[in-house]
Amino acid sequence: MHTEARALPFTAPLCPDNLYGHLVATAVPGVEEWHDGAYRRSLALPGGPGVVALAPDAEHVTATLTLTDPSDAERASALARRILDLDADPNPVDATLRADPALAALVDDAPGRRVPGSPDADEFAVRAVLGQQVSTAAARTHAARLVRGYGTPLPDGLAGPGSTLTHLFPPPAALTAVDPDELGMPRTRKRTLLTLVRALAEGEVVLDPADVPAARAGLAALPGIGPWTVDSVAMRALGEPDAFLPTDLGVRAAAERLGLPPRDRDLLARAEAWRPYRAYATQYLWAALDHAVNTMPG
Repeated sequence: MHTEARALPFTAPLCPDNLYGHLVATAVPGVEEWHDGAYRRSLALPGGPGVVALAPDAEHVTATLTLTDPSDAERASALARRILDLDADPNPVDATLRADPALAALVDDAPGRRVPGSPDADEFAVRAVLGQQVSTAAARTHAARLVRGYGTPLPDGLAGPGSTLTHLFPPPAALTAVDPDELGMPRTRKRTLLTLVRALAEGEVVLDPADVPAARAGLAALPGIGPWTVDSVAMRALGEPDAFLPTDLGVRAAAERLGLPPRDRDLLARAEAWRPYRAYATQYLWAALDHAVNTMPG
């Protein structure tokens, strides 16, 4: 086992509140946690399981890597940067969004919002389906059940003392063995989930950030996968900066509070001014709401 700490730089400003707030509010038990002042999660790496702990500092993020194989350090660091969207330049983003009077105060209040990401697009797609039309708590419960039943246990001692991390998130191939009767969700969503994991496991759908249009098309062709799920995956797992969620309940609530058009079609037209950064506009819209995703964990 190998442990090392790295300072991950970013282009200022960086607002950590929604970034860490979202990751922790939606954390899957056994895979993610907030512990000792850091967001921590397990990672599937080429040389074996790893754990990354990400603590925000004023000028960088401190990443503590605990690895089965020391040669995985660069890969783990790259995944950490993806999780926190540290390669983004917030200055052109905020300049574009600040030009809209409806968003200007939100941008000025907390500039530098990032899009919380995922180290594995397949994992996030599964989690997005689990989160269709249910509460955050229910989605976490469903995911935790799959982790306990089908995830790979972490080696003893890898997570460290006091940690709740126990497993890697199960890959699609492992989830193809799920018995539908195990899933406490409507029949149609069970079918959607199992169709998705088979398509991912067999390579029918490939969620490659280097080819977002193909990933979008593959997801959209699956039964039960609608625009909200496709755009959520594009935004959170494929790094598409212009992905947008006009049907999201939080976006709709924020639009109403900010005096923006409530109808999807009208909101889409209004959001043209936010291109090519509508994924970041979504983070600012959510910031208008009183929700745990906007609060830095204590």
